[in-house]
Amino acid sequence: MPDALMLVASPSRIRQFVQLCKPRVVALVVFTALIGMFLAAPGMVPLPILIGGGLGIALVAGAGAAVNCLVEYKIDAVMARTCMRPLPRGLLTRTETLLFASGIGALGLLLLDQAVNPLTMWLTLATFAGYAVIYTVLLKPATPQNIVIGGASGAMPPILGWSAVTGGISAHALLLFLIIFAWTPPHFWTLALSRRDEYAKARVPMLPVTHGVSFTRLCVLLYTVVLTAVSLLPFAVGMSGWFYLSVALTLDAVFLGYAIRLYRQYSDALSRAAFRYSIVYLSTLFAALLIDHHLSSVA
Repeated sequence: MPDALMLVASPSRIRQFVQLCKPRVVALVVFTALIGMFLAAPGMVPLPILIGGGLGIALVAGAGAAVNCLVEYKIDAVMARTCMRPLPRGLLTRTETLLFASGIGALGLLLLDQAVNPLTMWLTLATFAGYAVIYTVLLKPATPQNIVIGGASGAMPPILGWSAVTGGISAHALLLFLIIFAWTPPHFWTLALSRRDEYAKARVPMLPVTHGVSFTRLCVLLYTVVLTAVSLLPFAVGMSGWFYLSVALTLDAVFLGYAIRLYRQYSDALSRAAFRYSIVYLSTLFAALLIDHHLSSVA
């Protein structure tokens, strides 16, 4: 194997390219997209759609994450949470990152177009543009409402999964979108609260930096109340049953507990705990939707 090819394909280099894709974020994207697929299907999701759709969405999501790393590499360099990423450390170049993102993004879109359907491909491309361009380039450096507006892109995966199976979008798919859209602000603002000094140093206008800690705590509480109401809509419209409702109420009670405690007596440790719980919350809520759907199918 030529030396240049060995360098590109070495395990350490592969790990660096994988890190660009933000694997944990992509895993949550694919998970919620797969839930959308299973909820849309009356039975088992056809294997070509399950594999092609899941892989295609993962590749495009990874490309979006890599573009985010490319655009924000100077910001990442001054933040403790992100300074160890490959670009700030000089382990990958901007050209390599751009070529990698373009390659996996194009491959993912081609896979979606050929193995799934054109609608899912176009929706995924729009999601990529919403995250990599509208959110990362335009909104994040310009407004403290970046998370609220840009949350529309992050809430798209269940719709992508739904359209992959049905070739269309239904009201139930939009409900899944709405849950993630309402979840996004309290999820990210709990992180931003505990990292406010880093965001200020990087001159990123996150809400705790521009409007202060007290106002952000209030916003976290209010959006968590909104999320609680939205999370109950699948039961209210007959999309899910009592199993989902019981899980949702339990999850909501814990999330509201975090939000109230943050509002009354803030600490960075509590904010970090709330951020970690928010990930558990969304994953468990969507898993409950899937289990409830299966229970309804076999009843």
